Amino acid sequence: MKQEEKTQIESRIVDVLKTVYDPEIPVDIWNLGMIYKIDVKDDGSVDVDMTFTAPSCPAADFILEDVRSKIESVEGVGSVNVNLVFEPVWDQSMMSEEARVELGFD
Repeated sequence: MKQEEKTQIESRIVDVLKTVYDPEIPVDIWNLGMIYKIDVKDDGSVDVDMTFTAPSCPAADFILEDVRSKIESVEGVGSVNVNLVFEPVWDQSMMSEEARVELGFD
């Protein structure tokens, strides 16, 4: 798979990640800064590193499954491996400007 194709797939993945929400926060997980890494491999498999705003997130299972299923639906994606990581620890500085405004931090 060429780099250009990987970049296009990554862009489509970001688009679907912008439709995944923590039920308690009215901002998508991409703009919250919860996605740390998207790695599209030559065979179409995808590794994603993500975190939660709090380690004890009550919606963790729901969000993880939503992320996995939405990425699997992206054209060109084969298998998806979602890694839950807590390093670095998420904080408000990781949010996009859009998220900061939506949540009243700016």
